Amino acid sequence: MRTRTAPIPLQTHEPSIEILGRLGPRYDEILTPEALVFLAELHQRFGGRRHDRLADRMRRRFEIGNGHDPRFRDDTAHIRHDTEWRVAGAGPGLEDRRVEITGPTDPKMTINALNSGAKVWLADQEDATSPTWKNVIEGQLSLRDAIRGELSFTSPEGKTYAVTAEQTPTIVMRPRGWHLSEAHLQFTDRTGRALATSGSLVDFGLYFFHNAARLIANGRGPYFYIAKLESSEEAKLWDDVFSFSEEYIGILHGTIRATVLIETLPAAFEMEEILYELRDHIAGLNAGRWDYIFSIIKNYRGRGARFVLPDRSEVTMTVPFMRAYTELLVKTCHKRGAFAIGGMSAFIPNRRDPEVTARAFEKVAADKKREAGDGFDGTWVAHPDLIPTAMAEFDAVLGDRPNQVDRQRDDVEVTASDLLDVHIGRPVTAAGVHANVSVAIRYLEAWLRGLGAVAIDNLMEDAATAEISRSQVWQWIHQDRRTEDGTPITRDYVEELIGQVLGEVERRDGDRFDDAAEIFRDVALGQEFPAFLTLPAYSRFLIELE
Repeated sequence: MRTRTAPIPLQTHEPSIEILGRLGPRYDEILTPEALVFLAELHQRFGGRRHDRLADRMRRRFEIGNGHDPRFRDDTAHIRHDTEWRVAGAGPGLEDRRVEITGPTDPKMTINALNSGAKVWLADQEDATSPTWKNVIEGQLSLRDAIRGELSFTSPEGKTYAVTAEQTPTIVMRPRGWHLSEAHLQFTDRTGRALATSGSLVDFGLYFFHNAARLIANGRGPYFYIAKLESSEEAKLWDDVFSFSEEYIGILHGTIRATVLIETLPAAFEMEEILYELRDHIAGLNAGRWDYIFSIIKNYRGRGARFVLPDRSEVTMTVPFMRAYTELLVKTCHKRGAFAIGGMSAFIPNRRDPEVTARAFEKVAADKKREAGDGFDGTWVAHPDLIPTAMAEFDAVLGDRPNQVDRQRDDVEVTASDLLDVHIGRPVTAAGVHANVSVAIRYLEAWLRGLGAVAIDNLMEDAATAEISRSQVWQWIHQDRRTEDGTPITRDYVEELIGQVLGEVERRDGDRFDDAAEIFRDVALGQEFPAFLTLPAYSRFLIELE
């Protein structure tokens, strides 16, 4: 006769965050016990859903790779057809966004951004920041000090930087995307299981916890750019994070304002649904052009020759699929009372080269004139010297109005086939392949040294443009492409270019070019295609535990 034993009671623990990274000066001002409790609550409540959404991404990418093109969803058609709902719109200090400057959050760049004269500063903890532990926490310190009027910086050469502008830009902070982990903090859930934390929740949580109340007192608010979304379900997850966080610290529901970057192909088919799920918290959408191009390549990398893009320089904002995507974004935003924010032209001035500077001003002026004419309410620049050029183009259209949200684009009709019309009709050139290899390796070398936004060949490169470079190389190899002169683009051909690039760069003690080349080989020449180059690069080279 069997005897039945009583079940063993499940062990329960208070969710907690443990610091695994090295503590530097003043890190305890950010990693306070109270802030860590808040981070633990975020991970306990939302960590599991984050993993579910990442699994959805993998499933959708597999479906597209196997011939199932994205489309406008039938199950959410009622949201698109309901003409009544509107989004929250601008919060205090976000009514006029005609020029926004982007950049990392180290003290010098923070001060330069706040003195720049832009209307908004995108304080970037994502693609313009290499996610070293130092950058993650010291970026939070820079933001904390800037919001309290306490930030100053002295360079190693003895030059002092301080915020001197009477009117500083409204800060909109961009946390890392859902896909990135933060390995220097460890979350232990109620079952006692230890897990790496989410970069998104860490970046958002620390900034919000320490600064929301002060930002509100300053007449602004806790505002965020949300990156890499691929679905309205991911937007709903962020909305729930915002609602919980507002309640946690005792501020009104809807105080947070988000601007979502539409920078993935799946998200382009769910713009209205994303706005709807975030309707109590969203101010607008942004056309994240570089990541959007990367997303097209990533999703269609194995679908045959007709989905192969030419040299990166030929994929401009006026090619059919990019034109369709941006026009749909403006129409969608204005239909729902949301801001439409344009993207960043990569051209930057060079104060030592008047010809390069003149060309940058010309290119940027044309780009911003097109955006303002299309109905965008604002745009991005990556360099303070470009602000007057961008401002002039938007002033010419807006005049004294803070925005043109009331401008409806009923003349725009964009179909699914328009969004997928990637035919450009230009060749891949030997110079284009070389440029991709060179840019990717030089960017990765700087990224490994802690720099996330890098001027290379008079263009501003960040993680998104490096992704285009490596993913194009991968696709050209796997789709058996040839250069314009008939040379097959093979692994051996690219390997020769890697050696050539390593011979062209200026080497110095302590550089990371060999490591950068190793990463590039893994993400561009391997049989498998990593979803993001930052994932293997981070896990192999940026984790420094005590």
